[in-house]
Formats: sequence, C-alpha cells, structure tokens
Amino acid sequence: MGKQLQKAEKVKVKEKVKSILVSQPKPETDKSPYFDLAKKHNVKIDFRPFIHVEGISAAEFRKDRIHFPDYTAIIMTSRNAVDHFFRMCKEMRVSVPETLKYFCISESTAFYLQKYVLYRKRKIFYGKQTFNDLIDIIKKHKVEKFLLPSSDIQKEEIPVLLEKNHIKFTRAVIYRTVCSDLSDLANVNYDVLVFFSPAGIKSLFQNFPKFKQNKTRIAAFGPTTSQAVKEAGLYLDISAPVPSAPSMTMALEQYIKEANKK
Repeated sequence: MGKQLQKAEKVKVKEKVKSILVSQPKPETDKSPYFDLAKKHNVKIDFRPFIHVEGISAAEFRKDRIHFPDYTAIIMTSRNAVDHFFRMCKEMRVSVPETLKYFCISESTAFYLQKYVLYRKRKIFYGKQTFNDLIDIIKKHKVEKFLLPSSDIQKEEIPVLLEKNHIKFTRAVIYRTVCSDLSDLANVNYDVLVFFSPAGIKSLFQNFPKFKQNKTRIAAFGPTTSQAVKEAGLYLDISAPVPSAPSMTMALEQYIKEANKK
C-alpha cells in the first residue's frame, strides 16, 4: 500500500476490481451486505479500522471543570459515548442518578445502555438514526440541562442544531480519535480503499506519507469525507450516498459491475 497514490489528475481506471479494503472494523454478523457483495462478484473484501478511540483520563477531564451531577439529561450519539461516559463516572466516583434522562441517536444505541443501567427503569428516548430525528424529540424537553459526551472530533451539525433550537447543553470531550498503526499494510495492495471519515484519510497519510494512488480506486462515504479525499490530492472514484446508491455497498456494486464487465 505504501507505494500506491498520486495526485488527483489521474485518469479514471477501468481495470477490474478484485480486492477492497474497508477502513472499518469487520462486521460482527455474517449478514453484512459486504459479505453478500464479495460472494456475488467474487471480490476479496478485507476490513481494517484506520482510526480508533482512546479514553481521556479523569485527571485531564477535571481541567474542564464539568460536573456530571449538574445535568439532568444526556445525549448519546454512539456506543463509544456510552462506554466512555460510564467509564469516566466510575473513574471520578460519580454516581449516575436514576432520574437522568437519556436521549440516544438510535434505538440500537438506546438498547446498548442496558450494559450499564436497568433499561425499563430509566427515561430513555431515541431517534430513528440521524441527529435530525433526535433533535425533534429533544426540543420537547427544553427545560432539561443537557450534557453531550463526545470525541475531540465532533460532527458540526450536532452543536449547530442544538444551538439553533436554543437547547442548553455542554459538550464534554471524554475520548479522542487517534490514527491506528497500519505499518503491516506497507506492502499490501488493494484495488479499492473505502473511507468513512476525514480522520481515515489523515490516518492513511500519517502511516504512509509517500503513498501514491496510481491505479487504486478511492471510495468515500459522506460529503466531508469526499472533500477530505480531494483536499488530500486524491482522485475520488466512488462516492455515497447518492440517489442511485444510498449505501456504500450499493455504490461499490455499481462500480464493480461497470469495471468487471469485460
């Protein structure tokens, strides 16, 4: 991989796709559409997180002078936020009150709370999957004082929507996103690299500063990731979501059908 990238002027490549590296953890179940895609088109698909999260220590967090008991509601945007919030409470010896209200970005994140609390005995609300869904629920509870546990990298839309709707909240950075060590991939080549965040692009260049694109196709999910690809001087071959491909697997399949039809 260390010798694969060049600047964004490269001409589109029509060579067949035989291997794909997805910069995320391997799916926990066999029902992932990635496995269906690999089987259907006889393509090798590997998974490798380009980034991971590390918890911030209680000593470092205390410098922000945020006191958990001051808040009556908490906004959970991911499982990482759930894990690190309860970790921080334990490290700081803070008891989580039973009256605390939980506002989760999705039903799966809400159910994940069962790892730490008695689900049926807590006031838990959740959206469908996006923060836009959740904000409509949060607006009905404006009297609450919200805590927003987050990484050092926070989606801009979240605080913007909270401020726009006059929600009283405090952001608590309790974990950070860091680049993973990918040195073992230095001599491994893939036809397609799939990214889901600007941090993934950053990790790519941190691990392989002399990385050249050459014939490697780049896939990106979301507008900020796509922009990061272009700003890094790379050629963006595959993007999602788009009307014809709302998911990354659909976008990959459309590209593979075109590239492999010879």
